[in-house]
Amino acid sequence: MTDPHNGVHGQQRGEHRGPHQGHPAPGQCPVCGRELHVTRLQCGTCGTGIDGSFRLDRFARLNSDQLSFLEVFIKNRGIIKDVEAELGISYPTVRARLDDVIRALGFPAASEDGLRPSQAREERRQILESLRGKQITADEAARRLATLGERSGS
Repeated sequence: MTDPHNGVHGQQRGEHRGPHQGHPAPGQCPVCGRELHVTRLQCGTCGTGIDGSFRLDRFARLNSDQLSFLEVFIKNRGIIKDVEAELGISYPTVRARLDDVIRALGFPAASEDGLRPSQAREERRQILESLRGKQITADEAARRLATLGERSGS
Protein backbone atom coordinates (compact mmCIF):
# COMPACT_ATOMS: atom_id res chain seq x y z
CA MET A 1 0.00 0.00 0.00
CA THR A 2 1.16 3.55 -0.65
CA ASP A 3 0.77 6.16 2.04
CA PRO A 4 -0.26 9.32 0.13
CA HIS A 5 1.34 11.52 2.80
CA ASN A 6 4.89 10.22 2.51
CA GLY A 7 5.05 8.08 -0.64
CA VAL A 8 6.09 4.97 1.30
CA HIS A 9 5.06 1.73 -0.35
CA GLY A 10 3.99 -1.35 1.60
CA GLN A 11 4.03 0.08 5.10
CA GLN A 12 2.01 2.71 6.88
CA ARG A 13 3.57 5.75 8.50
CA GLY A 14 4.59 5.09 12.09
CA GLU A 15 4.61 1.34 11.61
CA HIS A 16 8.01 -0.04 12.71
CA ARG A 17 9.66 -3.29 11.81
CA GLY A 18 11.44 -5.44 14.36
CA PRO A 19 15.20 -5.89 14.61
CA HIS A 20 15.22 -8.42 11.74
CA GLN A 21 15.91 -6.44 8.59
CA GLY A 22 15.32 -9.26 6.10
CA HIS A 23 17.36 -11.82 4.27
CA PRO A 24 20.78 -11.18 2.72
CA ALA A 25 20.36 -9.87 -0.82
CA PRO A 26 21.46 -12.36 -3.45
CA GLY A 27 24.03 -10.88 -5.79
CA GLN A 28 23.47 -13.23 -8.71
CA CYS A 29 20.37 -14.18 -10.67
CA PRO A 30 19.30 -17.72 -9.74
CA VAL A 31 18.30 -18.36 -13.37
CA CYS A 32 21.19 -17.03 -15.50
CA GLY A 33 23.89 -16.30 -12.89
CA ARG A 34 24.35 -12.67 -13.98
CA GLU A 35 24.65 -9.79 -11.50
CA LEU A 36 21.38 -8.55 -9.98
CA HIS A 37 20.60 -4.84 -9.67
CA VAL A 38 18.87 -3.31 -6.67
CA THR A 39 15.90 -1.12 -7.60
CA ARG A 40 14.49 -0.26 -4.17
CA LEU A 41 15.95 0.64 -0.78
CA GLN A 42 13.79 0.97 2.30
CA CYS A 43 14.40 2.08 5.88
CA GLY A 44 13.65 -0.75 8.29
CA THR A 45 12.58 1.71 11.00
CA CYS A 46 10.32 4.27 9.38
CA GLY A 47 9.61 2.56 6.07
CA THR A 48 10.85 5.39 3.86
CA GLY A 49 11.63 3.95 0.45
CA ILE A 50 13.85 5.03 -2.40
CA ASP A 51 13.34 3.65 -5.90
CA GLY A 52 16.15 3.76 -8.42
CA SER A 53 19.02 1.74 -9.82
CA PHE A 54 21.70 0.86 -7.27
CA ARG A 55 24.89 -1.17 -7.62
CA LEU A 56 25.67 -4.04 -5.27
CA ASP A 57 29.21 -4.09 -3.94
CA ARG A 58 31.71 -6.79 -4.93
CA PHE A 59 30.90 -8.87 -1.85
CA ALA A 60 27.29 -9.30 -2.97
CA ARG A 61 28.72 -11.47 -5.77
CA LEU A 62 29.78 -14.11 -3.24
CA ASN A 63 27.59 -17.10 -2.49
CA SER A 64 27.00 -18.23 1.09
CA ASP A 65 29.87 -20.77 1.04
CA GLN A 66 32.30 -18.15 -0.24
CA LEU A 67 31.15 -15.64 2.40
CA SER A 68 31.54 -18.23 5.16
CA PHE A 69 35.06 -19.05 3.96
CA LEU A 70 35.94 -15.35 3.77
CA GLU A 71 34.72 -14.80 7.34
CA VAL A 72 36.95 -17.62 8.60
CA PHE A 73 39.88 -16.32 6.52
CA ILE A 74 39.51 -12.78 7.91
CA LYS A 75 38.92 -13.99 11.47
CA ASN A 76 42.20 -15.91 11.21
CA ARG A 77 43.94 -12.82 9.79
CA GLY A 78 44.77 -14.65 6.54
CA ILE A 79 46.98 -17.19 8.30
CA ILE A 80 46.41 -20.21 6.09
CA LYS A 81 47.53 -22.75 8.72
CA ASP A 82 44.86 -21.42 11.09
CA VAL A 83 42.22 -21.53 8.33
CA GLU A 84 43.26 -25.14 7.59
CA ALA A 85 42.88 -26.06 11.25
CA GLU A 86 39.53 -24.35 11.75
CA LEU A 87 37.93 -25.76 8.61
CA GLY A 88 39.71 -29.12 8.71
CA ILE A 89 40.92 -28.79 5.11
CA SER A 90 44.31 -28.99 3.40
CA TYR A 91 46.55 -26.14 2.25
CA PRO A 92 45.70 -26.71 -1.45
CA THR A 93 41.98 -26.63 -0.60
CA VAL A 94 42.36 -23.34 1.30
CA ARG A 95 44.23 -21.85 -1.68
CA ALA A 96 41.61 -23.15 -4.13
CA ARG A 97 38.77 -21.66 -2.07
CA LEU A 98 40.63 -18.38 -1.72
CA ASP A 99 41.21 -18.27 -5.50
CA ASP A 100 37.49 -18.97 -5.99
CA VAL A 101 36.59 -15.98 -3.75
CA ILE A 102 39.13 -13.78 -5.53
CA ARG A 103 37.65 -14.67 -8.94
CA ALA A 104 34.09 -14.14 -7.67
CA LEU A 105 35.11 -10.64 -6.52
CA GLY A 106 36.22 -9.90 -10.08
CA PHE A 107 39.98 -10.17 -9.63
CA PRO A 108 42.28 -12.66 -11.38
CA ALA A 109 43.35 -15.55 -9.17
CA ALA A 110 47.07 -16.16 -8.58
CA SER A 111 47.19 -18.91 -11.20
CA GLU A 112 45.65 -16.56 -13.80
CA ASP A 113 47.45 -13.27 -13.28
CA GLY A 114 51.03 -14.31 -14.01
CA LEU A 115 53.35 -12.49 -11.64
CA ARG A 116 52.72 -11.25 -8.14
CA PRO A 117 53.51 -7.54 -7.69
CA SER A 118 56.69 -8.34 -5.74
CA GLN A 119 57.88 -10.61 -8.55
CA ALA A 120 57.17 -7.94 -11.18
CA ARG A 121 59.07 -5.33 -9.15
CA GLU A 122 62.08 -7.63 -8.83
CA GLU A 123 62.13 -8.45 -12.54
CA ARG A 124 61.78 -4.75 -13.41
CA ARG A 125 64.70 -3.97 -11.09
CA GLN A 126 66.84 -6.68 -12.74
CA ILE A 127 66.05 -5.36 -16.23
CA LEU A 128 67.00 -1.82 -15.21
CA GLU A 129 70.20 -3.07 -13.53
CA SER A 130 71.13 -4.91 -16.76
CA LEU A 131 70.51 -1.72 -18.74
CA ARG A 132 72.53 0.37 -16.28
CA GLY A 133 75.41 -2.14 -16.48
CA LYS A 134 75.20 -2.00 -20.31
CA GLN A 135 74.51 -5.74 -20.46
CA ILE A 136 71.43 -5.05 -22.63
CA THR A 137 70.46 -2.25 -25.02
CA ALA A 138 67.72 0.28 -24.39
CA ASP A 139 65.60 -1.41 -27.07
CA GLU A 140 66.04 -4.79 -25.36
CA ALA A 141 65.15 -3.28 -21.98
CA ALA A 142 62.03 -1.69 -23.48
CA ARG A 143 61.01 -5.03 -25.03
CA ARG A 144 61.53 -6.89 -21.73
CA LEU A 145 59.63 -4.23 -19.76
CA ALA A 146 56.73 -4.41 -22.22
CA THR A 147 56.63 -8.21 -21.90
CA LEU A 148 56.80 -7.90 -18.13
CA GLY A 149 53.90 -5.44 -18.19
CA GLU A 150 51.80 -7.93 -20.17
CA ARG A 151 52.62 -10.76 -17.76
CA SER A 152 51.94 -8.71 -14.62
CA GLY A 153 48.82 -6.94 -15.90
CA SER A 154 50.27 -3.47 -15.32
